[in-house]
Amino acid sequence: MDLQQHDTGIIIVLLQHFEKQRLPRIVEMELRLENGDNLSELDIDYLREALHDARKILPYLDRQQEYRPIFATVMHYYKEITDTALSNEKLLMPG
Repeated sequence: MDLQQHDTGIIIVLLQHFEKQRLPRIVEMELRLENGDNLSELDIDYLREALHDARKILPYLDRQQEYRPIFATVMHYYKEITDTALSNEKLLMPG
């Protein structure tokens, strides 16, 4: 197996993990945030871990640039969730 095949395999496994495990939880968080709720500490830890894991894919994307748009979409989704969470927190802060 050459490096390109290896990288592609890693990326596909990570995308499957995102789709089957991360995405359902993130969608659930997003729905709560859209209803004006806040993230729990557990949610924040989960997002922190998800972003940490997402950064692990960067070396593979340097060599497999065709997957960059998918990664960019995922990262944009994480940003939207954190922006909404921050907005909800500000609404609840006194002052």
